[in-house]
Amino acid sequence: MKFFVATAVVMLLGVAACRAAPPIQTAPAALPAAAQADEREAIAKIVRAEGQAVVAKDINRLAQLWTDDATVTDAKHTPGDPKDDAVWRGVDAVLDRYMVVVFPGNPQVAEPGDIQIEINGDTAEARSTTHIGNEISPGGDLWTFRRQGGRWLIAGLTYNLEGK
Repeated sequence: MKFFVATAVVMLLGVAACRAAPPIQTAPAALPAAAQADEREAIAKIVRAEGQAVVAKDINRLAQLWTDDATVTDAKHTPGDPKDDAVWRGVDAVLDRYMVVVFPGNPQVAEPGDIQIEINGDTAEARSTTHIGNEISPGGDLWTFRRQGGRWLIAGLTYNLEGK
């Protein structure tokens, strides 16, 4: 019996000694230039995928691109005056916007252009020119992104930022 007790004590001490120390929280290291380029391309692909899903009226694909707490804002060409903005909060409202506002216009083209992307850890911003149907918004779109579960998702879109 003493042998079993001594063996158990030794095993418990061994397990306690093997416990890992809690991880030290540090700021994320800056990504090398090649990794930054890969991240920018991943974000640009999401913006292009959103446009392709708009043209295809693929609401299921669009649902996969947005965070649950996403926000879409129509700045109505008055970026300095948020009082007249139309805002959709939450993925359900964002998807409803596609069904009620975007799809009825039957866009045949929805392509981003001149995408400028800035990455800051697990968040990013992109400014783009967008061509939807016959309308071109030069630099009028601001996208925000958040990395969740190892992939980038759209957290927000503000459009019609160019003044009248």
